[in-house]
Parts: sequence; structure tokens; C-alpha cells
Amino acid sequence: MPDLKSMTRFSTFIGVIALALICFILIFAWSGWFVLPFILFATLSGMGLYDVTQTKHSILRNYPVLGHMRFFFEGIRPEIRQYLIESDQDEEPFSRDARSLVYQRAKGEESARPFGTRMRVYDAGYSWVTHSVQPVHIDNYDFRTTIGGPDCKKPYAASLYNISAMSFGSLSANAIKALNTGAKLGGFAHDTGEGSVSRYHKEGGGDLIYQLASGYFGSRAPDGSFDPEKFRETASLDQVKMIELKLSQGAKPGHGGMLPASKITPEIAEARGVPMGQDCVSPAAHSAFSTPIEMMEFIGQLRDLSGGKPVGFKLCIGHRREFMCMVKAMLETGIVPDFIVVDGTEGGTGAAPVEFSNHVGMPMIEGLTFVHNTLRGAGLRDQVKVGAAGKVVSAFDIARALALGADWCNSARGFMFAVGCIQAQACHTNHCPVGVATQDEVRMRALDVGHKSERVARFHSNTMHALGEMTGAAGLHHPSDFLPYHLMLRQGDKSMAEASDVFAYLPEGYLLDDNAEDFRGNKSRWARARADSFAPRE
Repeated sequence: MPDLKSMTRFSTFIGVIALALICFILIFAWSGWFVLPFILFATLSGMGLYDVTQTKHSILRNYPVLGHMRFFFEGIRPEIRQYLIESDQDEEPFSRDARSLVYQRAKGEESARPFGTRMRVYDAGYSWVTHSVQPVHIDNYDFRTTIGGPDCKKPYAASLYNISAMSFGSLSANAIKALNTGAKLGGFAHDTGEGSVSRYHKEGGGDLIYQLASGYFGSRAPDGSFDPEKFRETASLDQVKMIELKLSQGAKPGHGGMLPASKITPEIAEARGVPMGQDCVSPAAHSAFSTPIEMMEFIGQLRDLSGGKPVGFKLCIGHRREFMCMVKAMLETGIVPDFIVVDGTEGGTGAAPVEFSNHVGMPMIEGLTFVHNTLRGAGLRDQVKVGAAGKVVSAFDIARALALGADWCNSARGFMFAVGCIQAQACHTNHCPVGVATQDEVRMRALDVGHKSERVARFHSNTMHALGEMTGAAGLHHPSDFLPYHLMLRQGDKSMAEASDVFAYLPEGYLLDDNAEDFRGNKSRWARARADSFAPRE
């Protein structure tokens, strides 16, 4: 039985509606101008009557009509925070300062700032580059690194800053065309993401890094396994300059994915080589190999099928021993990848389970230094180029990664901002308000390919110019000259430390030297690693 208070409240509500309705009828009979307020009140009254009788929302039963305000403000909460509440330094996940920098450079606007830094330079986490009293003037800002080891027949001179992996399907056709056209205008590379090479990549004409993930899209047999001949066909495209085997990504390492049949368009089916009307599954693990040795043999097969183009792999570091297993397999087989891209857990452009994006995977800086030092310890660092990805949007971000062991950097969300992303965080809803992360043709048409491609190229150019100025200020001639001692860090106790003390380069070959010191447990970890299995040695 409902209590007396609830019955009284309901009876009062009905009484107020009835009285107001009688008043409006009388007023309406006197003047026809009151028809609109009458209709509005009748609508709200009907809504209130529905609210107090429905059973799904407790708030609406107790607060009819007014309760809808909660859901309204909850829906626009991200926008309220972004535009009215967040400070310029709050990272949600990118700060307004970082986004504004990208927008200004993409538009070619002045990005200088008056009145000094707004950063808290004495707080833990602050970092800076040391400068020289003899700065160097640099004329050419087209900084590049050549990727391709001894077994590579077609090495690629890559820019130090490229577009990271984002698939057609997660991004719209217009976004893909704008990014790739911008890459062509600026002379840098565009990673296809695991969705393979689409017609929109081809229309852009820019250099491509073809990413091959566990779904083998673009190289897929009907049963979902790897098809060598289809891979040969895709990899032989002139636009494809490198092949990237994806083991994991920063946003959701160790997690597969599925594109529901309802979201598969004819263009997506064409690019991925999957049938219409069926769910498109990306398994968590590869089916083409299951051991470190098999993985290296697969990399060797991809290099042969591609005609000798650079082949490498991308991963977010998890079990450090497992990466050492891969390195041991390189030594045992003699098959060494041309490059390795280290993705950080702070990366991510689409949607991922919250637990994975927040609590699985190693951040980029720690992952990068571990990969760099493991390759040094195995005597392979000079044969393998290392890329870094994970919230890299400024010249300082690039310089820091290069100082800690990277040869080049990739950025996904930085170039998304350049193409018009406003960080609405609606990537997974198909309701992206600026037409970047959607397959909705009405929303997509808002993104003008010609204009946005120029912004992409301009952002890259201006960032490289800023990197050159920072390099010269440090007294260096090329960004690849940055080393850990050029980077200073503010530690937890607010003391100042050189990055070479925190992220030191470990000695060449120390993992292979029985008499060498065991740095941070790496040699004991190396002893447990095995080339024939990812399982630990007993």
C-alpha cells in the first residue's frame, strides 16, 4: 500500500493540473492568443502524468517534469566542463593548451604566448630541455630518418612526425582523405590502422604504412586467416612504403574487437575484405604465429611478399619478459624487424573498455626506454629503428621521445585536432559533431577535404619548424642528436634530475655479457625469456 505522503503528493499534482487546465480553457475562450501557452502546458502536464506512472526512473517518479533537467545536463556535461569549468592545463584527456597549440599551427596562426609560462615549474612532473649559449641556426626543417635494415631492399626515408594508426571505419571517408592528402602535401606518412587500405587512402595519394592486425584485413582469407597472395597484392601498392604488424595498441592492449554487421558499409567491406551482413571480428591474438620464433619467421615472410619493404611491429609493452622473448628470437633466427613502434597506454582514438584504457599497459616513456635498452643490451639497437606514439602533439613531446630512445614519433589525436576534432568524446557513438569519427554522411559532409588537408600539412610543417628551433636552441644540428642529458625532470620531492639518471641508456651488449651488472633486474628477466615460447622458462 502506498504511504499517505505519496498519495497526498500525487493527489495535489493532479489537482493543480486540473485547476490550471480549467483556467486555461476559460482564458482560451476569451482570447485565441493563449493557444500556444495552453498547448505547452498541456504537453508538460502529459509528460508529468507519464513520469509519475512510469517505473524505469526513480527521479522522474518523485520529480515529474523537473527531473528531466538532470538528464539534460548530464548529456551536455562534457561540453560544460570543456568550455566553462576546465582550466587550460586540465587534461581531459588533452588540455586546452595542447588543443589550442594544434589548432593555431594547423591554421597558420601565431602560436606565441605573452606574459610567460602558465605551467607550475616547481611542481613534480615538470620537464624541460637544456639550452646552449651557442645556439645553432637550422635552415632545413625536413627532418627524416631512414628505416630499413640489412635485409630491406626498399628502405624508406620517414619524417620524424607521422600520422598514427586510425582505420577507415573508425574515421569517416572525408577524414581519411583529408589526412592522407595532407600527408602527401607535407611529405610524411599515414598509418592505415588495422582497417587496411581503402579507396579514400588511394584518392589521397600520400605515403602509407599498411598495418596488419589480427583480423588480417586486406590480406584475409574467407575463414579469417592470413592470405599471402592478398597480402602481396595490397603490400605491392606504390603508396605502401612500410608494413606494420600490430600486436597491441595503447588504448586496449590484449583486447580484440568487433565491428557489428550493422556498421559495415560496402566501402568498409571492400577495404577489409569481409562480407556484408556479418560481424567483423578482430581476435585478441594472431593466428599466423604463436611463438616468438614463428613471429620472426612471419615477419620475414611479410618482407619477402612485400618485395623487400621495411617490415616491423607495433605493441604496447605488457610482460617485459615477452618482449625479451621476441628479441631472443631475433638473435636465434637472424630475422630482425626493420622497426618497432612503441605505443603507450595513454594513446587511443576510438572506444575501449574503461578498465583497459585506465589500468592495462605501460605508459609510452617507460615502454620506450625499456625497448630501447633491451635492443641495446642484445646488440641489435643499430639494426632496428624505434618509433613512439602516445599523446605526442608538440615539438617538446617529440624532442623528449627522441632523447629517451625514439627515432621518430607518430600522433593520432594530434592530427585529428588538425583535421577539426574538438574532443567531443563521441567517437564511439557515430555522432561526431564535426564529421571526423563517424560514418553518418550528413555529419561527414561538414568536413571539407580541401581545407582540412591544408591544415594537416600546415600543422606538420609548423611543428617541424618548432622542433628545429628547439634543436638549434640546444646547440644541436638535428633532432636525432637529443640525448637523455638534454632533458631535465622535476621529481616527486621537487628536486631536479637529469633524464640520464632516471632513464639511462644501458650498455651495449650487457644482456649477452655474463659478467655485466644486472641493471634493474633485466638480466634475470632475460634469463627467464625463451625464443621458442612466450611462456616463462622454468
